[in-house]
Amino acid sequence: MQTNQDMLLRRGLLLEYATLGWNVIGVIILAITTITAGSVALAAFGLDSLIEILASTMVIWQLTGTDTTSRTTPALRVIAIAFAGLALYILIQSTIVLATADHPGRSLAGTIWLAVTALTMFALARGKADTGRRLDNPVLRTEARITLIDGALATIILLGVLLNTALHWWWADPIAALVLVLYAAREAHHAWNEAATASAHIGD
Repeated sequence: MQTNQDMLLRRGLLLEYATLGWNVIGVIILAITTITAGSVALAAFGLDSLIEILASTMVIWQLTGTDTTSRTTPALRVIAIAFAGLALYILIQSTIVLATADHPGRSLAGTIWLAVTALTMFALARGKADTGRRLDNPVLRTEARITLIDGALATIILLGVLLNTALHWWWADPIAALVLVLYAAREAHHAWNEAATASAHIGD
């Protein structure tokens, strides 16, 4: 008979598998729409989806280990490094687009995907936050915040894409992508601090 802890672990894993599957599909869709539309914002969100895939993989690795405590620090550090790399890429790419005034095209498929993804990420983040809190699992709680902000970022980028489509404000697309820089840098810092705290607890 399953204990409450086992049920929570199973729930956490199911939420991560759902996130993983959604983002794998999303990367494919966003890769296609990015090529056709030339949108920096869509490209940035596609990279963010790759980061989410990595984050979900690390959470699954941590939750399925026989000693989840020893896996907490490396999992959080991998997430932190990945987000730092994302911030650097988006900053460089968006700056180039703004400097060259490269106008992105329009993508109906990308717009629809962003809208549906925002709703899905908000729902998954709520489930992960609740499960992580009940399990007292810092990796799952951190990844829940990543998923929550993923939903918010999908909303922000959706706004940029819609402004470009409706009002031809081409600069709204790379500006929306730049919002990801602040988010990625913030999450990298937070995950690294969480890793340091977890490492200190293991050493105690």
